[in-house]
Order: sequence, then structure tokens, then C-alpha cells
Amino acid sequence: MTDPAKAPGNAARRRGRPPRTESARTRDRILAAAREEFSAHGYDRTSVRRIAQAAGVDPALVHHYFGTKEQVFAAAVEIAFAPAPGAPDTLAEGPPDAVGERLARFMFGVWENPATRAPLLAILRSALTDDTAAAVFRRLVAEQLTGRVAARLRLPDAELRAELAAAQLVGTAVLRYVIRLEPLASADLEQLVAHVAPVVQRHLTHP
Repeated sequence: MTDPAKAPGNAARRRGRPPRTESARTRDRILAAAREEFSAHGYDRTSVRRIAQAAGVDPALVHHYFGTKEQVFAAAVEIAFAPAPGAPDTLAEGPPDAVGERLARFMFGVWENPATRAPLLAILRSALTDDTAAAVFRRLVAEQLTGRVAARLRLPDAELRAELAAAQLVGTAVLRYVIRLEPLASADLEQLVAHVAPVVQRHLTHP
């Protein structure tokens, strides 16, 4: 009589790995759990074991799919930057004298969307308190946002201008959505755009 534990495929299951048809759903569950843990506890206090427990899987499965905690963090928060490649397109979608408003409206629109705000909170809260998380955040900002915007500016100091604009937008987002400083946290979105857009415009286009 065949021992069920020795049947084909059962060895992989004993090691905590789901059937191949469940892989995508398992990865998504791990990433969702990781985002929640990083957002709630920060990078330093979040462990692979804690993520695995929240996802209902074996810690070895987290390592199998993503590797180290740093790699889990990068994968978990990369979804936060999914809209970022669209930011440079806003530079060419209208008159040059309104680019600051378009970019500000685009970026704050991402923050106002609950689906994209959650992973953004996860990465920012962790980046503010941990050097490793800050390095991941810095790489994503450079690759997905400022580098792409700078490439559209075609100016000698385009990279600096793009980073100054990003500093204005990210800094405002930190105070509004992470620290929740009042009255900024409760300000109307249109009022926020009206105040921030001219500063972004100056960074991107003024001599």
C-alpha cells in the first residue's frame, strides 16, 4: 500500500509550498500581508516570520518567493509606484505653464486613492525610520519617478529640478497623509493643489 506522505507532490506540500495553480494567489496574499505589516509596524519591527503568520503560510514559503526581508519589502511596496511611470506623461498633456498643476493633481490623486495610499503609507513609514527601507524608497523614486520626469524636461539641471519637485510633493504627502498635521491633513484637495502647484511649476520650468 502506498504511503500517502510519499505520493508525488506531497513532499512539496509538506515543505509549505502550494500547488502551482495556487502560486499567484499565495504570492498576492504574502504581499498583501507584508504591506499591512510594514505599514503597521515599520520595517525594523516587521519580520519574515510575522509576515508569514499574517499570510497564513510557512516562513520558508516567503523566502522561496521573495528571498530576504529587504526583497520582500521592495516587492510589497513596488505596487505603490505602479502609477509613477505615468507621471512624465502629464508633462506633455497640456500647456507648459500648467505642468505644475497637472503633476501635483496626478500625485495627490494617487494618495487620495485608498488602493494606492495603503502601500505608499507602508513604504514612507518604514523609510522614515530605517536605512534599508530608505534605500529601497530612494531607488524606486529615482527609477520610477524623478528619472523619468527629468528625461522629459530636456534641461541641463533636469535631474535636480525633478528631485526638487518631488521633494515638494513627497514632503507635503508625508505631512498630510503620514504625520497628519492639521490643518494640512484636512485641507480640501483643490486648495492643496492650488498652493503646491506653483512651487512645482517653478522647479520644473522657471529659469
